[in-house]
Amino acid sequence: MPVEIKLGDVVRLKKKHPCGGDEWQVVRLGADIGIKCRKCQHRVLLERSTFERRIKSFISRGQ
Repeated sequence: MPVEIKLGDVVRLKKKHPCGGDEWQVVRLGADIGIKCRKCQHRVLLERSTFERRIKSFISRGQ
């Protein structure tokens, strides 16, 4: 069952970013999901299936 992902969601992933941040904001939706580290503002593009596997929890939900 697919996870409902909205623009602006803030998620915690299973692994931390090298900068030490573990909170990511969803900034792009589609076949690929664009996320931005909330600590260093680095942007990453992940396939939807990969992103859904890496989600640990939702911190806040978008619109």
